[in-house]
Amino acid sequence: MSTYTAPLRDMQFVLKEIAGLDEICALPGNEECSVELVESILEEASKFATGVLDPINRNGDQQGAVVKDGVVTTSPGFKEAYKLFCETGWNAMPFSPEYGGQGLPAAVTMAVNEMWKSANMAFALCPMLTGGAIEAIAHHASDELKQKYLPKMVEGIWTGTMNLTEPNAGSDLAAISTKAARAADGTFRITGTKIFITWGENDVAENIVHLVLARLPDAPPGLKGISLFLVPKFLVNDDGSPGARNDLICSSLEHKLGIHGSPTAVMSYGDKEGAIGYLIGEENKGVGYMFTMMNHARVNVGLEGVGIAERAYQHALWYAKERIQGAIIGDKSGEKKPILHHPDVRRLLMECKARTEAMRAVAYYAAAQIDRAHAGDAAAQARIDLLTPVVKGWSTEQGVELSSTALQVFGGVGFVEETGAAQYYRDSRITTIYEGTTAIQANDLVGRKLAREKVPGAAMKAMLAEINATAAELAGQPGLANIAAQLKAGAAALENATDWIIANYVDNAPTVHAGSVPFLWLTGTVTGGWLLAKSAAIAAQRLAAGDADPYYTAKIATAEYFATHQLPFAAAYAAEVTGGGASVFALPENLF
Repeated sequence: MSTYTAPLRDMQFVLKEIAGLDEICALPGNEECSVELVESILEEASKFATGVLDPINRNGDQQGAVVKDGVVTTSPGFKEAYKLFCETGWNAMPFSPEYGGQGLPAAVTMAVNEMWKSANMAFALCPMLTGGAIEAIAHHASDELKQKYLPKMVEGIWTGTMNLTEPNAGSDLAAISTKAARAADGTFRITGTKIFITWGENDVAENIVHLVLARLPDAPPGLKGISLFLVPKFLVNDDGSPGARNDLICSSLEHKLGIHGSPTAVMSYGDKEGAIGYLIGEENKGVGYMFTMMNHARVNVGLEGVGIAERAYQHALWYAKERIQGAIIGDKSGEKKPILHHPDVRRLLMECKARTEAMRAVAYYAAAQIDRAHAGDAAAQARIDLLTPVVKGWSTEQGVELSSTALQVFGGVGFVEETGAAQYYRDSRITTIYEGTTAIQANDLVGRKLAREKVPGAAMKAMLAEINATAAELAGQPGLANIAAQLKAGAAALENATDWIIANYVDNAPTVHAGSVPFLWLTGTVTGGWLLAKSAAIAAQRLAAGDADPYYTAKIATAEYFATHQLPFAAAYAAEVTGGGASVFALPENLF
């Protein structure tokens, strides 16, 4: 069995050269951040991921969390690992020093979080959901709630959850029926059932802070009548300690395809008198507040696609170097060699490596836009708004496909659980579904981020201008002409599809949305190819200057592979977008 090793060299390169780490560290509020500090952080995170989280990942899959009488016991080793995770300060990394956080940039946190997700995705979901809850409370709650809850949540002593989904309300939040009743003391009584609540009950935290969407009796119908409430597992005493148990319970845990180490709870609120909840912000504005948490989660779920693809690739590479099977095509030596020498195994591994590096570049680049937007950069805000559905939707789809590709390297034994390869495939499958399905991300990209933008297509056109500039710059550089040509063609396909969507959206939105997922793939593929092309140009410059680091040679080869094998799909995706919508509706309903 292979051991996870963080790809520190590529992480550092992408942070410095693509995300612009020097510039990020120079932004207001980041003065204590430096390249040297970030390198140290990554080194220590790598040790924690390899030494603490990776060894319990398999246990989490084989012996998932269990519940008895509403009490959840997490997988072997998870409780101890979480305690160490908090004691060593990892939970507090991205949050405001005002509440005990370290205030590190989003780009740095992105790199560290990738390690957690590669080493143990089920474990990493706990701090991810807590982080999203912290963001929602910090942005929208009263000062009293912030002071009472955030310090313990930032430290990690208390965890957080997101309660949206109900048995009859999945992606359609307008159908939510959980009720909130006003109490005389200014609090609210919450009654209802929520399902699919990640880490909704656990034994690692002293308290659990649930953020719950519910509807007041006099609320208007639909999305405009939903409010957001903070509902703690234990009520909090005046001295900050956990007090009486609230009227809520985990009634069961879901039995899932993967992420067995993550307790996915069915939460029941108000079996007796109603769970005590505290209104966050104003009444009937809960969906907007929850999107603060959801956007945080969507970028991080996109990172799960990167992390799971990297881990699956490493495991497949280990096996390809160890396994000796069959004669090597064209090899006359008669020497027995590992399957890494088989042409198609090489192709499979290059698919994993190139596409994972492209995803990493897009994710870290997006995180850097978050940092710049927080500093007041309007263009960066437009860019992260554009890229959030891409990072979530495209990266998770890639993660599923690449975990399958990596499993293929194992052949038959990959289908057998004892090799461990199947876990990555099973774990990855949820990522395209939760926090908004791929279709929801694609609809958001095509609708809100493109056709209904204040100036339709402005953010996309701005990015396309930069992509075309990169293609023109590379065209005259030795050894990079093919990358430049493929990138130029990919950008043209993306621009053509963009123009078609804007021109047709008002009069024929259903047909446009029939091609929204291919447009998401198109955007991700071209953006990933663009950032790999920039990486190849930097690597070529370093080699030309006499730096013999083999990493640069590998980076050019990876970018070349992506340009040759992935960017040509851009034309096909564009054809789907502009000409495939009608065929989606061609079959009458009675013929399905």
